[in-house]
Amino acid sequence: MIRANNPVPEESSSSGTAGSAGGDHLAELLHRSSRGDSQAFAELYDATSSRVYGVVLRVVRDPSQAAEVTQDCYLQYWEQAARYEPGKGSVQGWMTTIAHRRAVDRVRSAQAAQNRHVLYEAREARQSVDVSEVVVDRFEADRVRRALRTLTATQREAIEFAYFGGYTHVEVAGILNIPLGTAKTRLRDGLIRLRDFFGGEER
Repeated sequence: MIRANNPVPEESSSSGTAGSAGGDHLAELLHRSSRGDSQAFAELYDATSSRVYGVVLRVVRDPSQAAEVTQDCYLQYWEQAARYEPGKGSVQGWMTTIAHRRAVDRVRSAQAAQNRHVLYEAREARQSVDVSEVVVDRFEADRVRRALRTLTATQREAIEFAYFGGYTHVEVAGILNIPLGTAKTRLRDGLIRLRDFFGGEER
């Protein structure tokens, strides 16, 4: 089904195929795949894998992880081929959306794991910290959580990627699949809200 021996597509061969494959042809291949046609699915992989891998790599930024996520994507394409609805967009768009979501999930999962590790190390380091310092730390963390809750979901997502994930504005735009100007606006408006929140607390 999925060509596990070659998880990373060759740009020179696959990209040209993907570019020349028409939407109707991809739809036909996906339809045949939904009926268990492994040959059709292999053709679909050859026609689209370079673009899918590129979308994933732009988000996760690590070739080995991108290869793993790409394989996960194609497993999902195989399992969910019958769910594709032509009226809601092209096959390439459907595949790209799934790829982007899985890539973002991988980034968030990795970030969560890193955060857990950092929190664990921090807890270990604070074993000897006195009670007053612990209370202050918890108060500050609570203030940050309350401040983030004042943001819209889109602002909070952009802020978390940029200021907690360490991504540039351009990278945030790529991860969220939005124009750079939109990403900058969300970040600016989010920071203004945070500034107003903390400023209001101090009055």
